Amino acid sequence: MHPGETISFDGAGVALPARAVALRGEHDSVHEGVRIGLVAATAIWAWIAVIDAVTGHPFRTFALLGGIAAFTAVHYLLNVVYGIVVVSAVHASVRAPSAIFGLGFVFLIFEFAFAFLTVGLSNEGLGDLARLLIFGGNLVGVAVAFAMIARRHPLLALLHAAEHER
Repeated sequence: MHPGETISFDGAGVALPARAVALRGEHDSVHEGVRIGLVAATAIWAWIAVIDAVTGHPFRTFALLGGIAAFTAVHYLLNVVYGIVVVSAVHASVRAPSAIFGLGFVFLIFEFAFAFLTVGLSNEGLGDLARLLIFGGNLVGVAVAFAMIARRHPLLALLHAAEHER
């Protein structure tokens, strides 16, 4: 990469130098991560509740996973931790763009873990609905988190910067 070469665009269509990929406005990993975690957790929780209700077994999944209160508490806690970790990794990518590749790798491992969890839960009482409930809910949560992060962070610019950093 040559000095002065530009590779990314900000929201206004202005070219930015690769090393100048920066976050605009205030960014606090904990605050943003908690917000993303709570919104994603709520979307997943609602997904599971709706699927259970539509199939004629309201709150069945929650009961199988420890009860409504226990499931909800653990679910929200894990999603908040997930949100903080992901936002912290995106913020780290601004300082070291290649960190975005590490985040992608961890994301793939995370998705494989949910695939295995889904298979396990299908054998523990959720049956064929496990894929729709657990893996589907996970995809809903990922989509919500990605959309929220992408609105405030130049993810595409970070990928371009990481590629040129190598």
